[in-house]
Amino acid sequence: MSDVLLERDGHVATITLNRPDRLNAISGAMLTEMGRMLVECDGDRDTRVVLITGAGRGFCSGLDLQDVAAGQGIGSGSDAGVGGFRVDDTPPFVLRRMDTPVVCALNGPAAGYGMDLALGCDLVIASDTASFTPPVKRGVIPESGGTWLLPRLVGWQKACEITFLARKLDAAELQRLGLVNVVVPHADFEGTVQEWVGELASQPPLAVSAAKRTMRLGLDTGFEANAHHVMSELMGLFRTKDFKESVMAFIEKRDPVYQGR
Repeated sequence: MSDVLLERDGHVATITLNRPDRLNAISGAMLTEMGRMLVECDGDRDTRVVLITGAGRGFCSGLDLQDVAAGQGIGSGSDAGVGGFRVDDTPPFVLRRMDTPVVCALNGPAAGYGMDLALGCDLVIASDTASFTPPVKRGVIPESGGTWLLPRLVGWQKACEITFLARKLDAAELQRLGLVNVVVPHADFEGTVQEWVGELASQPPLAVSAAKRTMRLGLDTGFEANAHHVMSELMGLFRTKDFKESVMAFIEKRDPVYQGR
């Protein structure tokens, strides 16, 4: 089977890292394939939510250190196993460009690249078996968005503590720091993920995408520039069938059914 799987169920596309024997350690080929899948999902009108998770007991253990030790793969200095990926097409960069909401189902440990991948998602639902481990003790840095994301999420001093000391952060600490949205017992994990994803998929997709887009742009612009962009988005949303449906559903006291139009 492929090391990265893509499955669709209604309006939800699930991308699964599928190397459970190596805790879903990342190869160059996996980077290329996952980036391609994310671009495909973002361009699919029927996909309203992308869910990323890992097979087995872990989310992603980071770069494949067994491959590195064998002189192949990412970080080995060899072209073998790298997969010919372009950095701009890898998941952390694609995630920053996507308008479709992305949910991370953090089913277990995430280290190095896996930690950055989870942080790059819009929502993170964590099992109580989940954890983050920064990569500095391996002699590298958070190369896939972590150094940009962490200071924005937890502030400068805390980001330095997390990155420099590279202590393992358990699920309770992840929730305390606000790095995940919710932590649930592992027995309830799958049900909680499906509940959140189902609720998200039922929202008006054009409005959700516009909200994500304007918040993302707001991180790098001033208030006035962002406010003007928001008004432009809003004028477009007023003309959609989804907005008209929301008004009629309110008047008729029923649940709206959105078409993404």
